[in-house]
Amino acid sequence: MRLNKLVRGVTLAAALGLALTACSDDSSSTKNADSDKAATATTAADLGGMDALIEAAKAEGTINVIALPDDWANYGEIKKAFGDKYGIKVNSILPDASSAEEIQAAEANKGTDQAPDVFDLGTAVALQSTANFAPYQVENWDKIPAENKESTGLWVNDYTGVMSVGYNATKYGEVTSLDQLTDAKFKGAVAVNGKPAEAGAAFNGFLMANRVAGGTFADVQKGLDYFSGLAKAGTLNLKDVTAGTIDAGEHGVVFDWSYNQLSTQKRLADKGVEWKVFVPEGGEIVSYYNQAINKDAPHPAAARLFQEFLFSPETQNMWLAGGAQPVMFSAMQEDGSLDPEAQKSLPEVKGQPQTPTDEEAAKINEVLAAEWDSAVS
Repeated sequence: MRLNKLVRGVTLAAALGLALTACSDDSSSTKNADSDKAATATTAADLGGMDALIEAAKAEGTINVIALPDDWANYGEIKKAFGDKYGIKVNSILPDASSAEEIQAAEANKGTDQAPDVFDLGTAVALQSTANFAPYQVENWDKIPAENKESTGLWVNDYTGVMSVGYNATKYGEVTSLDQLTDAKFKGAVAVNGKPAEAGAAFNGFLMANRVAGGTFADVQKGLDYFSGLAKAGTLNLKDVTAGTIDAGEHGVVFDWSYNQLSTQKRLADKGVEWKVFVPEGGEIVSYYNQAINKDAPHPAAARLFQEFLFSPETQNMWLAGGAQPVMFSAMQEDGSLDPEAQKSLPEVKGQPQTPTDEEAAKINEVLAAEWDSAVS
């Protein structure tokens, strides 16, 4: 799962640089004249069309993706499908990085072949980082609603889920309310997926709790009070959530996206553990993640081809099969390209989903950056 990693002994930027170097064997430059042209291309047409883009990307031979774990919204299948289709090596670096760490990795490795080519970011971090992005409009640009993209293509919404609570029902029995989570039986077991000011999943997990507690997007104090209460009760666990910590029983209650809960349910079922999921009434929070191209991408053609692949019906249906609702959902329903079997993976939502505006998200993130640590200490 995509998390906020704690790094000790070295600076975070240095650690990110070392991690990227260790994860990649793409040690020599693959840029050529077509790569240089691709670096400024805002559409495939700027390179002479899709065939020319594919040729340029194949010549580069590699793409560096970051913060895309295999069990997140079906990314394992998506990465493999891209590599198989185009014969391009997908170098998946730091899969458990947070959105903030994606940007830090780009800055730490700027000018090298180890920098990420593309980003998949939570909204708050994306809005703070537009200076790092290159504008690009995919061929299916018109099928993406205007409200789901920056007009020049600096960022584009890709997929969304519903924030939810997943828990080990085999160990804890039935859980139906966030108020139950101060019970001593949950000692050290409750977690959000990352740090709210840095990871999109944690940010929206916080918003879910805030809404249930009676807070609003304009006032998140009740959310801070809720998590402060968990910390005082000894049930909040600030350690990074991973598949391993869940499997080991260290994290028994996790606030996370519905599509992540789906993969956890499937994995734990094989171990004889029932992982149940619910969306608390009044806390129906949805939020898109955002695709963007690193303006300093070492493989600019491959970066742009990856975007074309992600916003094709083929890949939109792969996200759907992974329990995430793709941004082209409505357009694909209309043109008949939506996979009805994959659609069954979406969760049922009873209430009216809410999501903050860009301005609200930015203000909330400022509050969380300033007050989260003291609230839960």
